[in-house]
Amino acid sequence: MATHLKVGDPAPAFSGLNEKGEPVSLQDYRGKKLVLFFYPKDNTPGCTAEACSLRDHYAELREKGYALLGVSPDSEQKHRKFIDKFNFPFSLLADTAKETLHAYGVWGPKKFMGRTFDGVLRTTFIIDEEGKIERIIEKVKTMNHARQILEGE
Repeated sequence: MATHLKVGDPAPAFSGLNEKGEPVSLQDYRGKKLVLFFYPKDNTPGCTAEACSLRDHYAELREKGYALLGVSPDSEQKHRKFIDKFNFPFSLLADTAKETLHAYGVWGPKKFMGRTFDGVLRTTFIIDEEGKIERIIEKVKTMNHARQILEGE
């Protein structure tokens, strides 16, 4: 299952709390390009590789005008520990109620080791300065995710 959203669509509004318990919303990024990346779970191998790729190329991404925000169903506390452990320079949105995940169509059936279950479909949205979806990356390469964004893959 893929997201129902398409390039050119307005990005769905979202709001929630980051790892510090501070409110964060789409409106906060107006006038900036936002890399909104959805990932399943803090401190798992694929999610760590993805976030570390973004951390390692953070300066380059910022030079190109990108702000970054990660979203998963983990709690603020888990996000704080994940950020502290790996020294991430960007915030993570705690979407424990899965409202943002549903709004972006990235919560749904997944297959892993022969069983099907509902979970986060790892997806990244590039949102332009006006709040429109510029790009959707559904086949995220966790180890090289920053390259995918920077090279327009």
